[in-house]
Amino acid sequence: MGRCDLTGPIASDEVEVSIVMPCLNEAETVVRCIEKALRAFDDNRLCGEVIIADNGSSDGSQSLASAAGARVIPVVKRGYGSALMGGIAAARGKYVVMGDADDSYDFTHVPRFLEKLHAGYDLVMGNRFLGGIQPGAMPPLHRYLGNPVLSGIGRLFFHSPCRDFHCGLRAFSKNAIERLDLQTTGMEFASEMVVKATLYGLRIGEVPTTLSPDGRSRPPHLRSWRDGWRHLRFLLVYSPRWLFFYPGIALFLAGLLVVLWLLPGPRTVGPVVLDVHTMLGGAAMILVGFQSVAFAVLAKVFAVNSGLMPWTPGFRRVFDWITLETGLIVGALLVLGGLVGIVAMFYIWNQHGFGPLDPQKTLRWAIPSVTATAVGFQVVLFSFFFSMLGLNRK
Repeated sequence: MGRCDLTGPIASDEVEVSIVMPCLNEAETVVRCIEKALRAFDDNRLCGEVIIADNGSSDGSQSLASAAGARVIPVVKRGYGSALMGGIAAARGKYVVMGDADDSYDFTHVPRFLEKLHAGYDLVMGNRFLGGIQPGAMPPLHRYLGNPVLSGIGRLFFHSPCRDFHCGLRAFSKNAIERLDLQTTGMEFASEMVVKATLYGLRIGEVPTTLSPDGRSRPPHLRSWRDGWRHLRFLLVYSPRWLFFYPGIALFLAGLLVVLWLLPGPRTVGPVVLDVHTMLGGAAMILVGFQSVAFAVLAKVFAVNSGLMPWTPGFRRVFDWITLETGLIVGALLVLGGLVGIVAMFYIWNQHGFGPLDPQKTLRWAIPSVTATAVGFQVVLFSFFFSMLGLNRK
């Protein structure tokens, strides 16, 4: 059996694979891409369809694609992600292959992706660094900085097996990807698919593929710095640990060490004398660090309650450890300890007739006391908010 006869009614379960190409003014290349896709169907006896998810082309791409044998799906909402989501929703195949319509990807590689899917993988990524990047196909900025850095960050943050996060040629089980409820409408759609597939435990594989210079005479839609920042921003937002928790805990501990180190008296480091002014900076680090850690926990709760991230056994245990009652007790103890120090400062001030005091002596105790009081109130407020968010965890 070769390509499906799509001229008449066809049951969705008869189509094995749908190749979805987002399209915005690709008249120069879209026909070549469709021909390669159909050739892959014929050569490998695949029942498949080609879907052009048109995002508002004004150069006649739609009629060219339809005449070449593709099914054209108009997608009104602009954006790379929007076009792909529209095309995927319209796909009738069990498996979907997505790839750009600029003739930079080789759709005759579809069988190697299907082989992995048949082996039980849910998402199969192309890897251009394994398959080969032809001269002029990828700008040096993307090849040696953008893609390696962003892929490395994705692997670090999410423990993803993907080594080419942004390869535009990839294949997946339609049912598996639809369960992820992908949301982003722009270029970061590529990152969201990989990140969510990793977080939700989908089986992810890679196959080598090639990248050729695109066949268009116009500049590409991609904007290096703008789209690179959007990918990085997405990775950070989806990882509260790296955005908030790790920096916050490091800042908190560093500030605590500074305050405790300077509590007995001034310290000399080489020619520099560190005193209460440095201690005040350490107190600020404690406050900002605690707030950052609190943001990490609250952001995680919000994300899982909103369906952006899955619940994990480790995070469920957080609700066993952090309860409203525990937070209130810890916060009250910190506030009480801080108030004791503040009262002691008033007592010393009273002993001096409420006159001038030596700031080097009094601030050494006033700073930790005020800091403990502030952190204690933050713990109480955090505990109430955390408990409110946790009401939806069922």
